[in-house]
Amino acid sequence: MDDILNLLEKNNITLVRFEQIDMYGISQCRAVPLKHFKTSAEHGVNFSKGLLIFDPRGYPFENSGYGEEIHYEDCRVFPDLDTFAILPWMKNTARVLVEGEMNGKKVPIYPRVVARRQLDRLADYDLSLWSAHEHEFYAVKADTMEPIDHESYAFSSLRLSADEDFIQQIVVDLPKAGVDVECVTFETCAGHMEVTYRPEFGIKAADTAYTYKLGIKEIALKHGYVASFMSKPWPQEHGSSAHYCHSLWDAAGKVSKLYDASSSTGLSKIGEYWVAGLLAHARAISVLMAPTVNCLKRFKRHSFAPYNVTWGPDNRTCAIRIKIQGDKGTYIENRLGASGCNPYISMAATIAAGLDGIVNKLPLPKGIDGASSAYDDEYVPPLTPALPDNMEEAVEALLADEVITSALGEEFIKCFVAAKRHEMKLEKEAIEKGRLEEWEREFLFFMM
Repeated sequence: MDDILNLLEKNNITLVRFEQIDMYGISQCRAVPLKHFKTSAEHGVNFSKGLLIFDPRGYPFENSGYGEEIHYEDCRVFPDLDTFAILPWMKNTARVLVEGEMNGKKVPIYPRVVARRQLDRLADYDLSLWSAHEHEFYAVKADTMEPIDHESYAFSSLRLSADEDFIQQIVVDLPKAGVDVECVTFETCAGHMEVTYRPEFGIKAADTAYTYKLGIKEIALKHGYVASFMSKPWPQEHGSSAHYCHSLWDAAGKVSKLYDASSSTGLSKIGEYWVAGLLAHARAISVLMAPTVNCLKRFKRHSFAPYNVTWGPDNRTCAIRIKIQGDKGTYIENRLGASGCNPYISMAATIAAGLDGIVNKLPLPKGIDGASSAYDDEYVPPLTPALPDNMEEAVEALLADEVITSALGEEFIKCFVAAKRHEMKLEKEAIEKGRLEEWEREFLFFMM
């Protein structure tokens, strides 16, 4: 605490945001003036548990167990001081991430709590996770919704001049808040970008993803832009993904557990079991990793997104892509993730599925080599299921999977599914009015 207080004074900080993450991954906060920070950190701050059940437009969804049923009662939130960061893109502002408690116990639907519990389960098997999300996003002008550039040449050097000030602020400011930016590029569509960053061990990886997304959005606003992680804002354009790249290590984070040079797959037995678990539960976790009615529209053939439950070495048409790069560099790319995902839930779902593969020593199905396409049925093993591409099917798949629902907890699943049923209701109303695309953008584009 003393070190933080010194940093606050040294950097002339006047406000500290106590930030929590809701079911959609959207940041909520109470901004505490400096003079009250120490007391608030030590004794907690009141937050309504009902804030966790807001949809992206700020309206509560029904039947969550956390709304009218408990009269939107408060919990007491306490900061994880390890998450303290000064936000250089904001004026004299810092932040800490908080989790809620009731009667001395963590509120079980906090996404950060759900993810930490899965990491704890992993540690019980002397394993840890080194990971990062690869987010794509669209950047548009706030007043016109026109993209910040109008080109479609992916990875073009010239496109980086579209707005140098915006890009430079991302590269300079995000690392100051703990996001170690590695690469910046434009994608295939106008205004479509990807900024990648270094992986981290444990919960810090999800904290970094959260900081990254909020930082990008807030920096964009400073430049008169809106940066949106909505997964597919325009049906005719490519969607935005959040591939979850990760590798397994021993609990101390020193010894890689994925690679085996003598194996035909390049993976260790633990690695093969882990991938088998991801595949066994892919249909169930798809809605946890692509969690909106809009996200699920990515799961189509020839879309640069997965279509079915497949894996392959360095094969971007598969749901699970394996990169074999030696003892230290081998990793797994879970391509189910949509950019509209909540990184804590994406992490928790991946661990729950992969860990079941290890616990039950699930056999790894036949993979699809890099010269073949998982979009082509000729190369896909018989009876390989397709991924759900609509919310009703995706929720059914989740609820039918006792391994995943048990791992993430009854209260969390009830609340998460309530949110999805709320979306289905709103989607149906929009379809009946003949304005589905407009409703999706109104619902998701600004806040996601």
